[in-house]
Amino acid sequence: MALAASLEKRVLNTELRTKGRRLEGYAALFGQEARIEDQFTESICYGAFTRSIKSNGDILALVDHDPTSLLARTKSGSLRLSEDKHGLAFDLDVPETQKGHDILALAQRGDLGGMSFGFKVPRGGELRNGDNRQLIDVDLFEISVVQAFPAYEGTVVNARSIQTVAPVYQNLSRRLRVLELAK
Repeated sequence: MALAASLEKRVLNTELRTKGRRLEGYAALFGQEARIEDQFTESICYGAFTRSIKSNGDILALVDHDPTSLLARTKSGSLRLSEDKHGLAFDLDVPETQKGHDILALAQRGDLGGMSFGFKVPRGGELRNGDNRQLIDVDLFEISVVQAFPAYEGTVVNARSIQTVAPVYQNLSRRLRVLELAK
């Protein structure tokens, strides 16, 4: 499958809240720098997702980038995406499935590690300056709930009823960076 092979993925520890049977938060944050596999520093510019949200007929919400673990999709209206001054906001209806129940339980306990997004960079969608990369326009295909350390630091994941993050996540100096690039 050519699309999956060329898809870039970023895992970040973003704010995630439960609201009944809904999850909401941010799948990406603007202006946060991340070191990607010691190759380059990357940040996402405000508006990088605008075109994709408006033009893509179907963006998925998955668990761990697994297309067999579908949580929601824009085509059905169970996933809603928007951009604000902070980043790519999402709001999804958690399905009445075993995977949905598991993800909701983990979110309520504060056990989820972060959010991720799968994308491709179209021609002209990035600005490079040495080893710095700014994403200014991306083709967004999916967002994922994941259990991983963030690529983009400075954000938190928690259930709405729990306002603090475990100190181990606040003070971690080393974070796992995830980048899957297929050539």
